[in-house]
Amino acid sequence: MSSVPLTVPASVAATGSALRDLWLRLVAPGLGDLVIVEFAAADDVRSGMARVVAMLRRGGGAGRVEWWSPAGSGSWLRLEVADGLGRGRRVAVPVGPAGVVVVVGGDHGPQLRAAVSRLAPVLRRRWTDERLAQQAVQLARRNQALGDFAALVAHELKTPLELARLQDDPSVGVERALELVDVLLEAAYAESATQGCASVADCLDEALRDLGPIAAEVTTDLPQQVPLPAMALRILLRNLVANAVAAGARHIHVGAVASPGSWRLTVDDDGVGVAEAKGYVEGSRLGLSLCRRLAGRFGGALELAPRAVGGTRASVVVDRSRR
Repeated sequence: MSSVPLTVPASVAATGSALRDLWLRLVAPGLGDLVIVEFAAADDVRSGMARVVAMLRRGGGAGRVEWWSPAGSGSWLRLEVADGLGRGRRVAVPVGPAGVVVVVGGDHGPQLRAAVSRLAPVLRRRWTDERLAQQAVQLARRNQALGDFAALVAHELKTPLELARLQDDPSVGVERALELVDVLLEAAYAESATQGCASVADCLDEALRDLGPIAAEVTTDLPQQVPLPAMALRILLRNLVANAVAAGARHIHVGAVASPGSWRLTVDDDGVGVAEAKGYVEGSRLGLSLCRRLAGRFGGALELAPRAVGGTRASVVVDRSRR
């Protein structure tokens, strides 16, 4: 018996091919499905994208995959995560407000492009949600800080104004109140400063000029720059040095130490020390309150400790991971 060749119409073949592709997709998820699942299981966008770029490189045949996210005001991009060491043609795939995914080398096949395209809307939504949540937290903290600042202003201005009301010559109390207003306004401007780096030596020189002649010798051991805006650093140094002078210090040493996880500014003095009832702490008043606020504004904290040789060490410790 002779065989009869079977001819399948093109339309039927195309339908069969589409059904086969659909079946394969349902039974065996493609790269795009796996990428979305991996991204959704992460705690945040950055850790999710770290997983995703590794998966895209391995599963998509690229030499290297990068994710560039918006930085600052969003006017420029910075490299957040990358996987691979490939060279060759770079293809950037925009992912809306979340930046771009860059594929380097490889064949940039349809599977890889499809996976990035499927990820894009999910990444955009989660990026936007995360930014909104962060802004809500920042707004809540700012409202709390404003309340604290208002209480601080009211407390510090009350004393000189009460004295002005009771004295025969109220000008002294009023002048003191006006000086406090200037100090508080300057601190408010410093708190609104953007993140940046400043020269400690320059800021210390400006702080000493602000103070004028002081009855203490000031020595330094400082790096070139520290991760704080210049105005904030100048106020911190001026208040801590002034506080040491008020505590009777004759020698003040300003230093800074950096480590991979933190940065520490220290002001050592040989004054009466923090344990004295009428010494360091009582004389600090507004200065220490402002220093604590400024340190907290930039991810740090103010610490006071007695020195073994006498006097006080005031430290501003900035956690780099919180900046």
